[in-house]
Amino acid sequence: MPRHFHTISQADAETMAATRTFLKSMPGLALAPETRPFFDDMIAQTPLADGVDYEADTVGGVPGWWCRPKNTPTHGVILYLHGGGYVMGSAEAYRHPVGQIAAKAKVSAFALDYALAPERPFPAAFDEALAAYDALVSRGYTRIAIAGDSAGGGLTLALAAFVSTYREVKPSALVAISPWVDMTASGESFVSRAAVDPMLDRGKIIACANAYLAGAAPEDPRASPVFGNFSGLPPILIHVGDDEVLLDDSVRFAEQVERAGGVADLHVWEGMLHVFTSSIATLEAAREAMGGIGSFLASALRER
Repeated sequence: MPRHFHTISQADAETMAATRTFLKSMPGLALAPETRPFFDDMIAQTPLADGVDYEADTVGGVPGWWCRPKNTPTHGVILYLHGGGYVMGSAEAYRHPVGQIAAKAKVSAFALDYALAPERPFPAAFDEALAAYDALVSRGYTRIAIAGDSAGGGLTLALAAFVSTYREVKPSALVAISPWVDMTASGESFVSRAAVDPMLDRGKIIACANAYLAGAAPEDPRASPVFGNFSGLPPILIHVGDDEVLLDDSVRFAEQVERAGGVADLHVWEGMLHVFTSSIATLEAAREAMGGIGSFLASALRER
């Protein structure tokens, strides 16, 4: 398994120290419907990309936002599935980081407003992601990448396993940023990284899982792709912070893919927290990781 460990720069170390001080001064953010506006405001801190047009649309009956760099090819597309523990997040807020990815990949991306729990529990998010994928195929896209972060990263990998098995048009590439792939929260990093992760803990993760699953089995591969099928997946790029309690979700998934004969390119970033890639305005690591994501997707979606 290609595994890359990125050491933290001095500038990023200082920024992360200030970030940790700020987070300690804040009350713990509950991952719940009532905090959706705060979460969206936080995500929208990522600057909008220059040279990208943004347009609301419905794909496969599911609303979302297009992020279209000017003069992009029409054969390839990115389906982006946002984070937020399946209980928060919106495509409108995620236009900001998704537009940055689209600009760097030089290809259009559709950020999906999939169903959120507890109002619409499992498997609604999976079903809507699948409907959107099928609709993109129906629109004539021949090369489709699926990308996502956190819960959306897990949904990305769950969806990819399904369509790689049951659909004629397979995804061309996958990107997972700090993916949540195990709703049983059994990764060892929930213990080993507990003292250094000020954002997430096992209690928050289990609460989101319970809200989303609503009694369904946490081992269902549509919810926890670490328990699913790993054969036939396209190349996968994974970025994760070394200080995340979800670190082992990334490591275990990448190891499973390798054992199944696939390719998972895992990047672990020293000192970084959950979905650090969105902090391109303040972190050198985020800008480097985003550049790598763009290059990976541009290559995967190039017409051949």
